[in-house]
Amino acid sequence: MNTNKLILTLFAVAFSGMFANAAFAAEDLTKACQGKNYQPSIVPEKMTVQEKKLRFRCLVQPAVITVFSELTDQYNSVSEAVKQDSESANIKRLKKKYKAKSNEDLLKAMKPHPKSIALAQAAMESAWGTSRFFVQANNIFGVWSFNKNEPRIAAGEKRGKKTIWVKKYGSVKEAINDYYLVLARGRAFGEFRDVKMKSADPYKLVEKLDSYSERGAEYGKELASMIRYNKFYKVD
Repeated sequence: MNTNKLILTLFAVAFSGMFANAAFAAEDLTKACQGKNYQPSIVPEKMTVQEKKLRFRCLVQPAVITVFSELTDQYNSVSEAVKQDSESANIKRLKKKYKAKSNEDLLKAMKPHPKSIALAQAAMESAWGTSRFFVQANNIFGVWSFNKNEPRIAAGEKRGKKTIWVKKYGSVKEAINDYYLVLARGRAFGEFRDVKMKSADPYKLVEKLDSYSERGAEYGKELASMIRYNKFYKVD
């Protein structure tokens, strides 16, 4: 290989590494994904790390952005509605949905947390969109199922003699909506919701997600590293 070819090859390798860890603006991601035709149910064989991360971003990032925008609009609308009529039928319905005892609790539940956290958790929980749960059930966050009447698949492991089930979703967007709902009303995430009302700093917030994983406090540290290394914070 001559010197010029060697330089070009090294540049291409370096550039592809930068590309894999860069956060894409919406228009840049659209260009990068153009013609790829990625599908959650199909994991290409022998993907490079760069290709795996691009596939993940193409499948997940647009849906995260859309869900966050929709939830933000809903939160802003309800914030104004509470000021006008705190006991309206719609407010009561939302309190029931979010298991909120007060209007303050409702707003804490409805305010969406940063997109960078959702992307980091999705990447971690699904092994960058290659897990069986994602491929077979669009379940990118490893959300469990406790309702035998809802779509679900067996996790392939048991707790004692009890089978663990995970939810099966109709789309990636549906999975993301449900994930936000889990963090919005789960008892274990009360402190997370409190901090979320005071700060949008993803690094502070992930410290309060230790209950999401059996890894405890280490889970929050791993999420922070994931956000930082992959520059997910640029999507916020």
